[in-house]
Order: sequence, then C-alpha cells, then structure tokens
Amino acid sequence: MIKFSKLWHYLTRYIDGFLLGGVLLLMLVGLTVLYSATGANINRVSNQAVNMLVAFAIMWLVANIPLQHIRRLALPMYLLGIVLLVGVALFGEIHNGARRWLNIGITSIQPSELMKLAVPLIMAWYFDKYEITLRLRDYVGATLLLLLPVILILRQPDLGTALLIASSGFYVLYLAGLSWRIIAGLCVAGLGSIPLLWTFMHDYQRQRVMTLFDPTQDALGTGYHTIQSTIAIGSGGIVGKGWQKGTQTQLDFLPEQSTDFIFAVFSEEFGLIGNMLLLMLYLVIIARCIVITANASTQFTRLIAGSITLTFFTYIFVNMGMVSGILPVVGVPLPLISYGGTSIVTMLLGFGILMSIHKHPKLVKT
Repeated sequence: MIKFSKLWHYLTRYIDGFLLGGVLLLMLVGLTVLYSATGANINRVSNQAVNMLVAFAIMWLVANIPLQHIRRLALPMYLLGIVLLVGVALFGEIHNGARRWLNIGITSIQPSELMKLAVPLIMAWYFDKYEITLRLRDYVGATLLLLLPVILILRQPDLGTALLIASSGFYVLYLAGLSWRIIAGLCVAGLGSIPLLWTFMHDYQRQRVMTLFDPTQDALGTGYHTIQSTIAIGSGGIVGKGWQKGTQTQLDFLPEQSTDFIFAVFSEEFGLIGNMLLLMLYLVIIARCIVITANASTQFTRLIAGSITLTFFTYIFVNMGMVSGILPVVGVPLPLISYGGTSIVTMLLGFGILMSIHKHPKLVKT
C-alpha cells in the first residue's frame, strides 16, 4: 500500500487535479454523445478512447517537463512547423481540393495543427527575450512570426485553421501590452480591407459567408449544414429528446454529426438544460486556466498560458456559433467532445503546458 501511494504521488505530482477533473468529465460527455452520434458504433468510440489515452500520456509527459525545457523547444518547434508547411505546399496530399496533409511514410500529418501551439510559444519566447527593451519594432517582429505560418496555411486553403492561429497570436500580442490605439487601428484597417480580402477568397469561402445571412438560398448545398443543425438545436427544447432519441441524428439528416456538428447532437438529445450544464463545465475549466495564468511568474509563462486559455475559449465560441448559425461554417471541432485524434492531442498538450506552468512556478532563463 505504501509503495502504491508513493507511485501514485510520483505519477500525479505535476498534474493539476482540478483541471484534470474538468477534462475527464468533458471527455466522458464526448464519448457518450459520440456513441449516439455514430449510431452505437463501438469501433468509433473505442478509437476515440485510444486517442484520449494517447493525449493523456502526452499531457502527463509535458506537465512533467520543467519550463526552461519547454522554452527551449519554442524555436525548434516553430522552425519544424514552417518546414513542414513548406513541405505541404510542395509535396502535400490533395483531399477535396485542399492540400493540407503531408505523407511522412508511416502516416500522414497535418502540420497546421502543430502551429496552433508553436505560434504562441515562439511569440511568447520572443517577447520574453526582449521584455526589458520592448519597443514597437518588437511587436512588428512578432507579427511577422505570426503572419508567415498564417499565409502558408491560407494557401492550402484552410481559412478556419488560419483564423484560429491568427487569433492565438493576437492574444499574445495583446497580453504583451500592445497599445489599444494600435489594436483599434488594426481593427479599422481590417474592416476597410474586407473588399480586398473578398477578391482573394475562394468561391466556396464566399459562399459560406453568404450562406450565413440566408442559408435557404442554397438549402441542399452550402446552407444544408446550418439548416439541419439549427433544426436539431431547436427541436431539443428545454430538456431534450433523450439519449439516442434525436431524430435529426438517428435519421442521418444532420451532417458531420460526430465531428464539427456534434454540439447539435448534444443539444437535440439533452436540450437547453444540458447545454447550460455543458457551458458551466467549460467555464469551470476556463476559470481554472485563468487562475493559472494570473499566478504565472514570468512574462513567458503568462503569455503562453493566457494564449492557450483564450484559444480554448475561441474554439468553443466558434464551434457553437457555427452550429447555431451565427457564424460561418469553418470546420472547427468542439474541444474534447468532437471525434478526432489530432485536435484532442493538441488540446491536451496545451493543458500539459498549463500544468507545467502551475507546478513548476520558477522559470530559469537560458
């Protein structure tokens, strides 16, 4: 018994129990909804369970890595990501008209997923390096570090991932003290450049934006996802139709019901009350992440923790907004709920960094 307690202490000494508990509850919800969304497909659910175990192992490993080593990984990870993105542009596999995957022999990888963490890491490292003499030119340099991968990902094309990575980088700029005047100016410039950006967008991207305002104009095409998901959410009512009793799901009217639109499955089966409980669970996790960010002891840890927290919130907001019909369909999974290994591994890797920040409060600059 004593040996077991020592082993348990060793395995959990760098794990934040509060954050881990919230993540476990979300994943349990995810497996439950996935079972219904896939028509009781045990193989799909077991595959997702394996993905979760792999993600947990990576989270545990990262949580046990001292912060100075994580800081050292920032530049190599960023450079590796850029090389892989260039490799995608030159040799990537084309699926559904997009070149996003790179075959490395034993498997195919999506390098843009790596950049979701590599970009905020390199920008936090950059600002930490120039913390004492921080000037406007340093913000420009950090912005260039952000724009390079965003442009490469936009060319694939993958607008949704590019926007998420851009937002994670913007959070670092904001937390590093970027002036509100500059932020306001960038917002005005962004709004003014919309007509120009519109000309560079692909036809399917323009159609998604137009569908946002009137899904019925192409009810059997680009508007189909939005129409069916809003029907599913509305039909759930206050208490929902019950687990495995959602008609939109079980009759296969709802598209992508195990991945991007799994929130519509949950809403139809568990209703408004279920949605409120799910949102409360997400808020508990975000609150814990904010506490870790507030207690971060250095510029580097504060910036990376804040960016991971805000990016997690952005994923939730964009997915729920997309499924509810208030945002365009951009293919963003619901964190820790949607089926898929890459997104779960990336998310838990981020939580592992947060745990390392909390459990290794002192960071020695190297």
